[in-house]
Amino acid sequence: MRIVLKECAWESLGEELLVLTDPREVLTLGDEDGQVAALFAALGRGPCTVPELQGRLAAAGLSFSEADVRSAVESLDGLGLVECESDRTLGDPDLDARHRSNLAFFEAFARLDRPRADFVNSLRRSHVLVLGVGGAGSSLVQCLAGLGVGRLTLVDRDDVESRNFARQFLYHHADIGRSKVECAAEWVRAYDPRIEVRAVDRWITCPDDLKDLVDGADLVAGGLDGHPEAHLWVNEAAVRAGVPLVVGGMTRSQVTYYSVDPGRSACVRCDWSDHPTAGEASPGGFVERNRAKLMIQNALIGPLAMQMGSLVAYEAMRYLTRFEEPQAAGTFVKLDLRNGLAPERQPFTRDPDCPVCPR
Repeated sequence: MRIVLKECAWESLGEELLVLTDPREVLTLGDEDGQVAALFAALGRGPCTVPELQGRLAAAGLSFSEADVRSAVESLDGLGLVECESDRTLGDPDLDARHRSNLAFFEAFARLDRPRADFVNSLRRSHVLVLGVGGAGSSLVQCLAGLGVGRLTLVDRDDVESRNFARQFLYHHADIGRSKVECAAEWVRAYDPRIEVRAVDRWITCPDDLKDLVDGADLVAGGLDGHPEAHLWVNEAAVRAGVPLVVGGMTRSQVTYYSVDPGRSACVRCDWSDHPTAGEASPGGFVERNRAKLMIQNALIGPLAMQMGSLVAYEAMRYLTRFEEPQAAGTFVKLDLRNGLAPERQPFTRDPDCPVCPR
């Protein structure tokens, strides 16, 4: 394995070595005898194996065993300062240009045992089922395509209307009256012909309507509207298939997203177990009795639709690459429009008797 130092700057200050990889923070390493600075200087000469690095240090007058050099490299790896030279790229000039920013993003998370190209290839091998290509869904599709997700199945039943244009930027005036999902699939194919995309024009009326779509998917993302229990149908289909789920939505005053990691986190049905009913003599019961009476217009505007779509896509990326653990698993993350979009986390209530979660 040839080791390479990640992009960074360093300089000695007294008995310390200052290392800069991100302008927001400086890493300070103890270096009383200057050996750490010598190690950085040796690595800074270019990619090398551990024996070659040992030789460079010896040429600088520092005698270390190969085991000591290997241990030092492992310490730098633990700090996220080195990576494997191979697989820093995808090995194809066109793909490397296409994924330049994606590869640069994953540099921060690359380690000697997992190069940055592995994260990008994980996305390129992934199959995501997108439910709804309207408000947040249209932005979600664009984000997933930008990440290079290799296969997308898009599901929707609506047609393009003029009222969509305030927040759905996949569509054009000439698309009015056409199937949204067909237009969205055309956009993906034109954006990146390498992405395999399937358009499914279908009403979803129960969990069984999703079974054939969830099978073979690595993740389900988006959300369904039109029925008060649609989110429960999606949750049941995803959890029973063991497929992670990421959903976003908006009330009149909050943007919300959450995810479900089957077998690891609580699911939506868990949380629904203590949901207030319309018959309750409580504020929650009052809401349920009167929810349907409120003729709330869809207030999702473009900036919020794009934010919601990007938050769902970013959580989806966590599941598909595991560059970090999902942050919204079994948790509502709510951005309050009345408080400058300040986020609030509200964990699901876990139900040990949940009829959906695996036992």
